[in-house]
Amino acid sequence: MANWISRVAQTCPVHPSLPTPFLQPPLEPDIVVGAATSLSSLAVEAQLLAVMENFGKALAAALTLGFFSMVFVLRWVLRYREGLSWEGGAALFNWHPVLIVSGFIFLTGLAITIYRLPWTGKANYETMKYIHGALHTMAFTYASFAMMAAFGSQSAADFPNMFSLHSWLGLTTFSSFGLLLLVSACIFLLPFTPLSWKTACMPIHGFVGRFLFGSTITVALTGITEKLIFGLSDPKYTDSPSEALFANVMGMLLVGYGAAILWISTRPAWKRTSEFTLPGGVEDKVK
Repeated sequence: MANWISRVAQTCPVHPSLPTPFLQPPLEPDIVVGAATSLSSLAVEAQLLAVMENFGKALAAALTLGFFSMVFVLRWVLRYREGLSWEGGAALFNWHPVLIVSGFIFLTGLAITIYRLPWTGKANYETMKYIHGALHTMAFTYASFAMMAAFGSQSAADFPNMFSLHSWLGLTTFSSFGLLLLVSACIFLLPFTPLSWKTACMPIHGFVGRFLFGSTITVALTGITEKLIFGLSDPKYTDSPSEALFANVMGMLLVGYGAAILWISTRPAWKRTSEFTLPGGVEDKVK
């Protein structure tokens, strides 16, 4: 140690008042590597916390918009329309928008984001697939009752079905969603489906699912507009009565909910880390 200090003192200019004990030998390599690793871990942890904080804000915004969308649709049919009833008439039809918004749209949004939730990161992937599928099945069930309410009430009132763009788009989206649900269950839930099929179908599954989610909201907006045009006579929709303004705000809430869900589901930083880890592309934990 004394020899090392004397060599450093000879090669490095040191102020005369600086005592030699201030000269310390260099740190051992393993200490330097350990310190660097700790700093790197802290940086990664801080980055993950920042990412999760942003995710929490986006999720809170989405849930808030979805919740108020459900509140608004209930308030709409209970205050401005004829209420809710399964006995027939206009009250039967009012189940259609309520079930579409509170069941079909809201539950589909939850199903899309289920893999992004932080507390599901360590959950078994197989379990998350079944939860994802169950939420979509519930959403499709709500939509089925909504379709029954629409067709049943209009047929009882001798009102024509399937003449408007809303009805065409609605039936197409509903049928496509049911087909996607059936095909996805066969491909991703059956244990004997080849991994290569799952790998090839996963990007298509994600794209079609998001597309149908956006289509459902679009169809809902056309339905709201159609109902206001046919349902408001004195004052008319063009006179901007309170019901029209209320329904327009509800439509904006639906658009906001859809945008928040699609934003969450397409952010790479919020994707489940083990979702695409196998060499084939898609993680498959079916044993």
